Amino acid sequence: MPPGKPTFSVIIVNYNGGEFLQMAIKSLAGQSFRDFELIVVDNNSEDGSMDSLDLSGLPHANTLLEKTNHGFAAGSNLGARVARGTWLAMLNPDAVAAPDWLERVHDAIARHPDCRVFACTQYDLDDPEQLDGSGDAYLLFGIPWRGSFQRPASELPAEGYCFSPCGASAIYNRDLFLAHDGFDERFFCYCEDVDLGMRLQLSGEDCIFLPDALIHHKGSGISGRYSYFTTFHGNRNRTWAYLKNMPLWLLVLTLPGHVALLSYIYVRNRSRMPNTGMADGIKAGFREGWKLRRDPAYHVPAGPKHSLRLLRSMAWNPWRMARRAAHVRPL
Repeated sequence: MPPGKPTFSVIIVNYNGGEFLQMAIKSLAGQSFRDFELIVVDNNSEDGSMDSLDLSGLPHANTLLEKTNHGFAAGSNLGARVARGTWLAMLNPDAVAAPDWLERVHDAIARHPDCRVFACTQYDLDDPEQLDGSGDAYLLFGIPWRGSFQRPASELPAEGYCFSPCGASAIYNRDLFLAHDGFDERFFCYCEDVDLGMRLQLSGEDCIFLPDALIHHKGSGISGRYSYFTTFHGNRNRTWAYLKNMPLWLLVLTLPGHVALLSYIYVRNRSRMPNTGMADGIKAGFREGWKLRRDPAYHVPAGPKHSLRLLRSMAWNPWRMARRAAHVRPL
């Protein structure tokens, strides 16, 4: 790569990614848009996934071999701080990017010069007829979900505004990301993208969903979709993001609905998820979430204007959340 700043810094945070990691890197080597660097942050993997990594075919690659598992949030922040690109492109190690992924994102940046956050289309890695995500959505009562998760590919929405990007394929302007201190590292993994999305919405930033910028994602292919680890962190961090960021007047109005919906989610999922993971996560979310709200780090005080902006960006229909339908508003 010639000296200077690349357009994109693609960041992969790896922890025991196995064969998935090499698949992700191979998809980047085949990108039609070549003005990018790759940064692989390895969180002290023990499976040998970094030992024989083939980085050939990439314009430029850098590996950060950490001595501990920092989690996705802190690992991404490490990559962002050493990145040279104008834009950060997050890619999960269990994801495969379409050959024109970065090219389509680059085209969108040119079409929307005032936008500094983009969400990409995610297909299921094992079933190309099923969607894995169309940006993150957020219900008024404090429940986030990945839009279009496990919905038919025929339901892919058109380009428009969504709440926030899914961290598996999120696109952020690097200066913006760092100005907001990146992901809140206390989240470790899960919902750190939603937490940042709320802070960005409260700061006046839009997020645009791109239907033609594609990746194929395994989805918890490494951590396990229904493991204790996944269910604990997912349930805890969901309430953390809500209690930490929701403007006070909205928090007072929506807290009863939040509790009711958590009860519904618990009952709906208890047959397939570890009950202890869900219960422990929900209890930790309420026990510790108030402390995060009082902590000025990673917190954006919301005035009336930006509170109303956040309200406009959220979904109001619980049925949409229950179906995991997309929530993308027209441009």
